[in-house]
Amino acid sequence: MAISLSVVVLLAIILVVLVRGGHLKAGPAVVAVLFGFFLASSSIAPDVNRFLNSLADTIAGIKL
Repeated sequence: MAISLSVVVLLAIILVVLVRGGHLKAGPAVVAVLFGFFLASSSIAPDVNRFLNSLADTIAGIKL
């Protein structure tokens, strides 16, 4: 839960920076947000969630 919440906050910050910086217009940003919203309620959402969790575990397991 904490990982998914922090990813959501990070992606929201990136989206705001892109919109405010002029690199992404408001229309495509709304489409991206709606795509994420509908993707989260689709049948592929558990697979995406498992992939992101395994990616986060892999990154967390890297020893420098």
